[in-house]
Amino acid sequence: MESISLLIESVVRKLFGVTQPVTLERPDAQFGDAATNVAMQLAKTVGKNPREIAETIAEELRTHEDIANVTVAGPGFINIRLSDPTLLRLLADEPGATRRGQTVVIETNNPNPFKPMHIGHAYNAIVADTMANLLAVSGAAVKRVSYHGDVGAHVGRSMWALLRYVQGDVAKLAEVPEAERNAFMGKMYAEGTRAYKEDESAKTEIDELAKQSFERRDPLYKTVYDTVFDWSFRQIDANVRRLGNVQIEKRYFESEADPVGVKTVREHVPDIFTESNGALIFEGSKHGSFDNVFVGSNGRGLYAARDMGLIQLKAADFPALSQCIVVTGNEQGAYFKGVIAATELILPEMKGKLVNIPTGLVKLSTGKMSSRTGDVVTIEWLFDEFKKAIENRGGEASEQIVAGALRYQFLKVKIGGDVVFNIGDAVSLTGNTGSYLQYAHARARSILDKVQSVGALDELHDEDRPLVRKMTEYADMMNLAMNTLEPHHICAYLFELAQEFNRYYENNQVVGSDQEAHRAALVAQYADTLQAGLTVLGIVAPNRL
Repeated sequence: MESISLLIESVVRKLFGVTQPVTLERPDAQFGDAATNVAMQLAKTVGKNPREIAETIAEELRTHEDIANVTVAGPGFINIRLSDPTLLRLLADEPGATRRGQTVVIETNNPNPFKPMHIGHAYNAIVADTMANLLAVSGAAVKRVSYHGDVGAHVGRSMWALLRYVQGDVAKLAEVPEAERNAFMGKMYAEGTRAYKEDESAKTEIDELAKQSFERRDPLYKTVYDTVFDWSFRQIDANVRRLGNVQIEKRYFESEADPVGVKTVREHVPDIFTESNGALIFEGSKHGSFDNVFVGSNGRGLYAARDMGLIQLKAADFPALSQCIVVTGNEQGAYFKGVIAATELILPEMKGKLVNIPTGLVKLSTGKMSSRTGDVVTIEWLFDEFKKAIENRGGEASEQIVAGALRYQFLKVKIGGDVVFNIGDAVSLTGNTGSYLQYAHARARSILDKVQSVGALDELHDEDRPLVRKMTEYADMMNLAMNTLEPHHICAYLFELAQEFNRYYENNQVVGSDQEAHRAALVAQYADTLQAGLTVLGIVAPNRL
């Protein structure tokens, strides 16, 4: 619709000698294809009644070949109906490459090893991966990376339980069936966590084992660690693939970020960090965050130092980066404000490039999940339950169909809001679901398989107009989603598009009609539009279900 905005801007300059940006809205179809309140914006500058200004603009627009009709409503709203050729031409509009020339680094998954991946990890991975898709569509060179905690407290808890399990005989780990390893890791971590809370002697042992995770000099410790570490990343990589995520190009670990961050903190005492009882603290309360310990009194870096070190590693690996994005739960929002503020003080060249996007929680009837207690919904369980639900309604539960239903259930909710997860709803073929849209695409392709030929879409009939009008919204909608990095706009649009097509198809026979070739062209355009949107969401658009 940008071409129509530019047309109106040129008319305003011609009539009033004023440069005024024009924003168009899409009114109800009964009022036209586009509407603007530019006349009311001009009233003060021009010194005339906005209704009079609107009538003057409307009269000029009526002479233009792109415009079929113009009406003025209320105090000065201008409603525009586009000509058929213009509306058809808008189908070719593409989203703007607003980030061309930029390099964006984004973490698209970051589950820690020694734990099974759960539904919360799936949510963050899917959201970040879809943001990366939006960045790519907008022209950016996207660098997908991951970050994982391979050292520290959680490792100590798992290792405490693992070492008790093997009792010096590492061969016992080989007895754990591959299909049960994720559950086994979850059990070990939960046991270590309970012991840490309930047993003072175990707490001391676990703290010592956490320290050992940084060096791993003990042969038994190292062997057990390496074995379960390998298990972890086999399941992480497999699960990320199952979710439909694009493969990362670089993986980072806390163990490599830690020394970089600690060294940087020590180099900036007292100008940025202050010492308190041996710990090094950043006064984040002065920067919209909270005062936070970056390096503990024992000399070890804490999470904030590692996150700052990670930023430096990314900057070194991708020197042309324009933006560095991390997607986390909203409970980490204040924490990341502090990390970003400290980093920008040390590295002023990073100012404005560091972005934390907070998400909401995934909620189940049992409440918030916690891997600390072992009360988690794993990705394996999630896929199994989706498959059962799809098969129960008579569908074919392929991995791609399951992943599509799961991704859409997450992505249709505005980022930052909580996701209330219901598997039965997510696989419905009658509601706002990924399954519904995958079915809608397959249905359209099956129609095209039955026609004799697909004609050229070079004319419009009255019954075509609502569907074509909805399809012309694709580029504007995608621009909105790209600029805000909010995939829910795509979900809402695709659902509305599918509903519009259903209305069209219910009233207009395609196969065997005297307008078969023309209507098949409409079906093809619709299917291509639906597929393009699903692809950005990371959802496969099947030709058959």
